[in-house]
Amino acid sequence: MREKETSEGRETADGEGRRTRRRDPRRRERVLDAALDVLAEDGVAGITHRKVAARADVPLGSVTYHFVSLTELCTRAFARYIEQRSTEYEALFAEVTSREDLTEVLVERVRGGPSRHRSAVLGFVTQEWTRSSRAVLARFTGPEAAARLDALLEGMIMDTLLSTEREPRAEIRAATAPSA
Repeated sequence: MREKETSEGRETADGEGRRTRRRDPRRRERVLDAALDVLAEDGVAGITHRKVAARADVPLGSVTYHFVSLTELCTRAFARYIEQRSTEYEALFAEVTSREDLTEVLVERVRGGPSRHRSAVLGFVTQEWTRSSRAVLARFTGPEAAARLDALLEGMIMDTLLSTEREPRAEIRAATAPSA
């Protein structure tokens, strides 16, 4: 059966139309956003090309056309996430003109954290770990310093897990050494 191109897609010789998707300049970004959603819900182990295609409402071939592997898809999705969050983070400090302003922005940042990804069960387990960790540190530093040191350690450990470069030993020592 012969087909001809129309403004709505392809039309067969008997007049039956078959809609095709035309140029979609944001398709790649939609796929990346969908990949981030799937990653947030199912984790790296649960992501598939099919899940991402369904979430982005694109044909499976579009996902594999733009990203040859799941590793590339995840890497590009995380890079997009970092780019978006970096822009938002920079904007948080746009009005900072003093040390007090900086402190207020930081306090709000910590208090407002990434709540959409919180899990009640994980929160409970984490809270128990935090209590235990701070109790051990408090034997050497006191409760207030233990809380700050614990938060610093958690952040530094997370940074070590996610970074490709190790923090120099001397800098870790300087950051964690009790102040006189």
